Amino acid sequence: MKTYRILVACGSGIATSTVIANRVKNLCQENGYTVTVTQVKITEVESRARDYDLIVSSTRVPSSVTTPSVFAINYLTGVNAAATDKKILEIMGSLEK
Repeated sequence: MKTYRILVACGSGIATSTVIANRVKNLCQENGYTVTVTQVKITEVESRARDYDLIVSSTRVPSSVTTPSVFAINYLTGVNAAATDKKILEIMGSLEK
């Protein structure tokens, strides 16, 4: 089974990315995906993105990044977090093909 690499980014790479990273890891594992999750500052995303299958962030990812990404502010606000779950799972499903 493939292990997918997920990059989680926020402004500092510590606080909000921890909340997002835990949610993403649990979501993926509950849906049968083996993942490793790395937390970084948003300023690190551009240089590291090519080594990851998915980026999940609390801020906007630079437009130069081509790795699939999901804006996950919903995980912090609690408003419509299910829509973010769905988008992440859709991307994870497309990576299997």
